[in-house]
Amino acid sequence: MTQVLVVGTGLAGLSATMFLAQRGIDVLAVDKHPGTSVHPRAAGQNPRTMELLRLAGVHEQVLAAGASAGPLQIKIARSARGEVLHTIVHGDEAELMSPLSPMPMAMASQVSVEPIMLAKAREHGADVRYETELVSFEQDADGVSARLLHRPTGRVEQVRADYLVAADGPRSSIREALGIARHGKGSLCHHAGMIFDSEGPELADLTGLYYLQHPEFTGAFGRTDLPNRFVFTVEYDPSAGESIVDFTPRRCTELIRAGLDAPDLEPELVTVLSWEMAALVAERFRDGRVFLAGDAAKVTPPTGGMGGNTAIGDGYDLAWKLAAVLRGEAGPGLLDSYEPERRRVADLVVAESLHNYVARMAPQLRDESIPESVGWAEVMFGVRHRSPAVLAADEDPAPVEDPLNPSGRPGFRAPHVRLLRNGTELSTVDLFGRGWVLLTGEEGGVWHEAAKHVADRLGIALTAHGLGPDLVDPEGGLALRYGIRNGGASLVRPDGVVAWRADYEVADATGALHQALCSLLDRAA
Repeated sequence: MTQVLVVGTGLAGLSATMFLAQRGIDVLAVDKHPGTSVHPRAAGQNPRTMELLRLAGVHEQVLAAGASAGPLQIKIARSARGEVLHTIVHGDEAELMSPLSPMPMAMASQVSVEPIMLAKAREHGADVRYETELVSFEQDADGVSARLLHRPTGRVEQVRADYLVAADGPRSSIREALGIARHGKGSLCHHAGMIFDSEGPELADLTGLYYLQHPEFTGAFGRTDLPNRFVFTVEYDPSAGESIVDFTPRRCTELIRAGLDAPDLEPELVTVLSWEMAALVAERFRDGRVFLAGDAAKVTPPTGGMGGNTAIGDGYDLAWKLAAVLRGEAGPGLLDSYEPERRRVADLVVAESLHNYVARMAPQLRDESIPESVGWAEVMFGVRHRSPAVLAADEDPAPVEDPLNPSGRPGFRAPHVRLLRNGTELSTVDLFGRGWVLLTGEEGGVWHEAAKHVADRLGIALTAHGLGPDLVDPEGGLALRYGIRNGGASLVRPDGVVAWRADYEVADATGALHQALCSLLDRAA
């Protein structure tokens, strides 16, 4: 008997596995492939993702793994050295993001990140098995029964788990077995992805990502985080009779030379892959004791680099909620928050990425069905969660807010505010992630006593932090950005989302906090 069975060990599956194991949950993760990803895809970790990876203690490794890829720069051009039609990202995003997060971006690809997460998951005791395929599963009121096939030997094993995480990719057999449909624009295009090595000086000056609107083709080019390895993609049209087999080594070389303005380049082709770009979101993210995560839940165009980031976010969200339920800290109702929260994120991410694809690579597809941009920072830091795990007093229907002007309202990410602890700079974000946090201003003594009583009564990790001699707000922004100027308090979940807020001091702080947490955790009052 295992507590959680995770099927699929891409970014979503390994994220769930790593964070579950970190919380002491017995987790078994299986994948039919021989090992971690061998292709440098899903590159780039935004600051919000880096905040999560820091909680696992792997952020420095991920940052180092992506260092060779250089800073993030994105251009739309006729060719890599030809006419630049538009510069989307200039490479100074670190400065732009600094008011929003204490963490930088990283540029590691999936081929580098997966082994880091795998090692950390196993370090915490997770059982991760490759070449192991889910054959079938059944669920009942008490758990999930699954049959696993060890592909090299043909041995079939029966496994029983409390919950099943379906992280088995865009063609998820689990999603299909559950009969869960998907909505969205659907298939957008097919790509031939050419991964090649080049050690010569011809490409030394080409850094960042190029979306290529070449007179002869549409594609993209980028440097990976692996030494001397690059990716070059070209769209092709199966309805016109085109196929991946048309991309012979000779044709690939010709296309790469044309796109990079390097007529003498001799690329060493590693592989040529066919992949389909699509925009789809599952109608449901949960069926009983089965939860969809990552590409099993949504498929998004890579234009914006949000697919891998939201996959890691899915895994973290499931991990802290499943762990709370399995450890008896929360009732099963907490799990009802996963679908509404992560579906809203998925819908926004897919819409933003679809907008980016049309703007950057397919302007001819622009029509009323293509959504307008919400904004990259808004999708990353400004999404509002509405679910049973949020107690919001207002009825504002807006799905996002400007994270540069945060309101601190329940449902939004707790804002980044620079503080000083005993003279050392830290962020409010540094206070979150290891349990529940109650944040107050200088007049929060009554809330601190309340937090101690409620934590003991409920048996949960709840820590109170307030301004005072040891914790100073040098810029005076905390009370304003959190909306707690009149002796109030902000209750922050383990994922850094504001769950509840008392705008001002109340007569019975212990009673108010206890009632709020019982509601949020599906506990009897």
